[in-house]
Amino acid sequence: MAKEKQQCCEKFKTMIGGQALIEGIMMRGPDKDAIVVRRAEGLSIETSPRKKNSPKSYKNLPFIRGVFNFFDAQVVGIKALLRSADLAPEEMQEEPSKFDKWLEEKLGNEKFQQLIVGIAVAMGLGLSILLFFLLPMVIGGFFDRWLESNLAINLVEGLIRMVIFLAYMLLVSRMQEMKRVFAYHGAEHKTIRCYEAGLPLTVENVRMQTRLHPRCGTSFLLVVMVISILVFSVASSALLAAVPALEAIRGTFGYRLLMIAFKLLLLPIVVGITYEINRWAGRHDNGFTKILTAPGMWLQNFTTNEPDDSMIEVGIAAVEAVLPEQEGADRW
Repeated sequence: MAKEKQQCCEKFKTMIGGQALIEGIMMRGPDKDAIVVRRAEGLSIETSPRKKNSPKSYKNLPFIRGVFNFFDAQVVGIKALLRSADLAPEEMQEEPSKFDKWLEEKLGNEKFQQLIVGIAVAMGLGLSILLFFLLPMVIGGFFDRWLESNLAINLVEGLIRMVIFLAYMLLVSRMQEMKRVFAYHGAEHKTIRCYEAGLPLTVENVRMQTRLHPRCGTSFLLVVMVISILVFSVASSALLAAVPALEAIRGTFGYRLLMIAFKLLLLPIVVGITYEINRWAGRHDNGFTKILTAPGMWLQNFTTNEPDDSMIEVGIAAVEAVLPEQEGADRW
């Protein structure tokens, strides 16, 4: 077991990372992205140049860049997931509906794909906001009549949010069709661990690595949950101090609706702060960062599974496809 959990030999930190797909892995490097899918005839490897912002662009400013990078990751991830569905073995593909065929005929393949991606991103973000933010806010709002402390209300909301999030992760991890996806997620982490350890990318070396990684998107989502408690508490307290008249309507439907809308507007700030925290924690190794990343690492026990050797081969091909020409150019 100790051999399988090797994780103390990191020589450098890479910015290379990705996500699991349907029978494959999407990997993002400093200069290009790669989609690697296992098909009946072997591995399908597709690479594309990565779009990067100008160094002087406002999109690279601290706290602002996190929002743009998060949204970009959602769009690229959905596109890769849809592409993997096209490349996956035929027995795993679903026959397009008549409505899908009609839309593709009317819009053309390119516009149809853009529409599908747009709808998928909107539905994904919308469902996440509804389930992990709006629902806890609505439930937490009913505690206004008993809790006078604004901090206590936000702590209750945060606790509800964490319970919903953990329950969701637990349920998804038990879905049979997600087990292979999570195994590819494990292969992605193991391969990056091997690369960061400076070891040759072989199946044997990758197999020895831990499937947990501190810079995983799962950890990012967990930190978002925690940071939202702090940001919502401070911001709502500031709002109540600036507008004392709100105290008179506390506990009413109008007050709950106003606070929900106010907190939803704060979500980009939460994402921006979380991105900077994860960015800093990912670049430092000390006792504090290990404590900070420990909950996210634990959560990955639900979102990653041990991969088989064929999945590890996909992970190796994905990392090798995005390695920069100049050694070290992918340093985090």
